[in-house]
Amino acid sequence: MSGAQALLQLAGVHTHIGAYHILHGVDLSVPEGEVTMLLGRNGAGKTTTLRTIMGLWAPSRGEVRLAGECIGGSAQRFGRPGEAGTATPDIARQGVAYVPENMGIFSDLTVRENLLLAARGARRIEHLDSARLEWLFGLFPALRTFWLHPAGKLSGGQKQMLAIARAMIEPRRLLLIDEPSKGLAPAIVLNLIEALRELKRTRTTVLLVEQNFAVARALGDHVAVMDDGRVVHAGPMQALAGDEALQRRLLGLSLGAHA
Repeated sequence: MSGAQALLQLAGVHTHIGAYHILHGVDLSVPEGEVTMLLGRNGAGKTTTLRTIMGLWAPSRGEVRLAGECIGGSAQRFGRPGEAGTATPDIARQGVAYVPENMGIFSDLTVRENLLLAARGARRIEHLDSARLEWLFGLFPALRTFWLHPAGKLSGGQKQMLAIARAMIEPRRLLLIDEPSKGLAPAIVLNLIEALRELKRTRTTVLLVEQNFAVARALGDHVAVMDDGRVVHAGPMQALAGDEALQRRLLGLSLGAHA
């Protein structure tokens, strides 16, 4: 990892969903102001990790810390047993935004209403930061075009752009994004990469789950690879991208084959 201070840390996190033990002691550090890719085969526990960070599922053991503050788990690893976790709305109020794999947009609301609803500091459209809104329109021009259209009538790529724009409508400390390029046409993926590069230039901390390894290589500063509910590799994204033997061992394929 880089010399940047970790904004987010997971220490020995276990998560159960009903009778199923999904995470088996996840240790993860996400440096502030940089993009960390979370990779792994299907079923490795990546989405469960994001949902646990966001407080949607509670860790059964271990701890999640944001800027040094416990937001999930027992805090036993840091010497304060019994410290309570933080509810999802309170995690969001601390500047964490989550873009789930299913996008999480409101289909019956317009693009404008979706963005307004995501802006905690605005009750009316004129209360939105106009400069930031213009910045988002520059990243995602379709949002201006379909401003008054129901979100449910957008294409898959446009819905994904709206989902990400909702997370970006206000400055955030941390963005959790789950497979943003899934199911998108190559041209839309390229547009998405450029938009996320612009976000990266703002030094927003991002933890991004991705199956498209060209996207991972283009955006990632760091990478953590999961297998069977654990992080089995962590390091610079560039090092993994340049080591095909390591790619095959960790992921069962080569990044180069998906460039």
